Amino acid sequence: MSTTTEVESLKAKYAEAGQEHLFTFYDKLSPEEQTSFFNQLSKLDIERVNRIFKKATSSEIAPGTDKQNLEPLPDDVFDSTLDANKSKIKEWEDLGLNLISQNKVAVLLMAGGQGTRLGSSAPKGCYDIRLPSHKSLFQLQAERILRLQNIAQDGKTTEVIIPWYIMTSGPTRAATEAFFKQHNYFGLKEENVIFFEQGTLPALTNDGKIFLETKSKLAIAPDGNGGIYAALRDEKILDSLKARNISYVHAYCVDNCLVRVADPVFIGYCVSKNADCGAKVVRKTSPEEPVGVIALRNGKFNVVEYSEIDPSVAAQKKPNGQLSFGAGNIANHFYTVDFLNRVESFENELEYHIAKKKIKHCDKTSGELVSPSKPNGMKLELFVFDVFPFTERMAVLEVDRKEEFSPLKNAPGTGADDPDTSRRDIINQQVRFVENAGGKIVPGDGESFDNLNFEISPLVSYAGEKLEALKGKTIKTPAVIETLADLDKF
Repeated sequence: MSTTTEVESLKAKYAEAGQEHLFTFYDKLSPEEQTSFFNQLSKLDIERVNRIFKKATSSEIAPGTDKQNLEPLPDDVFDSTLDANKSKIKEWEDLGLNLISQNKVAVLLMAGGQGTRLGSSAPKGCYDIRLPSHKSLFQLQAERILRLQNIAQDGKTTEVIIPWYIMTSGPTRAATEAFFKQHNYFGLKEENVIFFEQGTLPALTNDGKIFLETKSKLAIAPDGNGGIYAALRDEKILDSLKARNISYVHAYCVDNCLVRVADPVFIGYCVSKNADCGAKVVRKTSPEEPVGVIALRNGKFNVVEYSEIDPSVAAQKKPNGQLSFGAGNIANHFYTVDFLNRVESFENELEYHIAKKKIKHCDKTSGELVSPSKPNGMKLELFVFDVFPFTERMAVLEVDRKEEFSPLKNAPGTGADDPDTSRRDIINQQVRFVENAGGKIVPGDGESFDNLNFEISPLVSYAGEKLEALKGKTIKTPAVIETLADLDKF
């Protein structure tokens, strides 16, 4: 139990910050509630909250007002696997695999979201997109790590390890850890799968006052995927990277079923460019496609939302016919560990984004629960790309959308970025793997190429390799290739 002096001191601190209303009901709380609430308030850096609010509200940019300060990416920071010759891509891949084999590469997964829009209360990574194997997104990604470790292990005496750091949110932490434990970490060693939690910030009124969720609890929300940088420090992940002697990190979001985890091509490309920060992008399909693009804003690298680009600017083209502002952001990044450590030095300069929300709260006078029908306040978020303006050496690699990007955002049956499109895109890719190896897929009874029951486990092939045994063979579906031995069945 906190002393009267401690409580009065904390009240004075919050009064000075203009947030004294949070103590309205304090004296009427039970001793247990008082202790819990005191601890929550003691841990909160209230001056930081006020600074973030002030900076966010003073720097809001109206859509379109910044268009005159936009420039396309410079040629010297941009390359494309769609245009590069095979020998150059192989060079990047070999460099990446060499670094992986030296245990210099780790993976950072942003997995804080729940599958609410998918009709599931579980973490999104647990979602089954109805592949024949019924593997979850987490399992697909774990098996890609396992396969890549095996590829990089070739001829090496030291065990190759790609540590997997998984950022959850408060609501998903326990369920995510339980899911991994239930599935025996999908074959990975438990000590190489490290969970940590993203930070939170209080929900605020439009004039910066913190909402109470109840009389004894602040209304809080995750601080956005850009909160990953502070979480890496606060949750001692930077210390873990140092202890493991990791130099490079690949970061991505859980909802992309085609993600090439720890992609050696991407790692090698960024290292060959001596980049401290890198991004994978996909080619925008049209000027109107509603996706943010990586470009220069005021001479610095940034992700510019489609709503911020004037249509006439969005339609501009390069001499090769491609869109000048066509580097579609897919939240797939490379960092040096040195850069991740440097974020703390410019953290106070990062600008939080305002998300207007309907925030349930405890009325500060009556104490009654209020469920608003329209937005009544804000949540403040950082985005993972908000560090781009502070990079010293950026590298941007364009990849083939159909091979590397299929996000899961929407409910089944939506027709775009939903479980059906995720399933289709993985199976279509694996059909291409077979065809590129010289094999052939024939739909079985009642099936078509739009509805195949076919699957190649990531444990067999990471990106189409090791399928030479299928040359000249015909596979009739349904068929699942789960092990290398299965290749001899056809």
